[in-house]
Amino acid sequence: MGKAIVLCLLGLILAQGALATTIYRTTDAQGNVIFTDDPNRGGEPVELAPLTVIPSRVEEPRAEPPRVEGVAPRMDEAPGQPFMPYDTFRIRSPEHGADLPASHAGNLQVELAIEPELRPDHSVRLLVDGRVSQTPMHTRAFMLNDLDRGEYVLQAELLDAQGQIRHRSPPVTFHVQRGY
Repeated sequence: MGKAIVLCLLGLILAQGALATTIYRTTDAQGNVIFTDDPNRGGEPVELAPLTVIPSRVEEPRAEPPRVEGVAPRMDEAPGQPFMPYDTFRIRSPEHGADLPASHAGNLQVELAIEPELRPDHSVRLLVDGRVSQTPMHTRAFMLNDLDRGEYVLQAELLDAQGQIRHRSPPVTFHVQRGY
């Protein structure tokens, strides 16, 4: 602990550089070494080697790609438009690649992970195989009805107050195993 204090004091004194030209070293009654710039406190002068100063490298600011607000990617493009007020916007359930034994009616509940909570002026709609499945709603849960046996690609779209698509979730592919 004593060494840490000494090193901190020495660093503080060295940081003052031009203000304190002479450093004095003394020892207190408990044997702790004390560095000071006050000659009245006693102690012997300490000669310090000059500091080597290496200037920091100045990095050029990185150019950001131009922002295009409100443009949604195609089905085969990755999500991530510039406007994304959410840390998480994805389909939580069903999981990608899942084989789902849907009920005899072919109904499936879809859950979204949206963090923070969906803003009051935003809504979400689902795309099934690239087609809108229902009107936009302010919710994180949807019900798909009458799904036949087969493979489906599901995506969620984030819409702003004007109904413009602001973001699209990564696609989730799943299979419905429906008995007849």
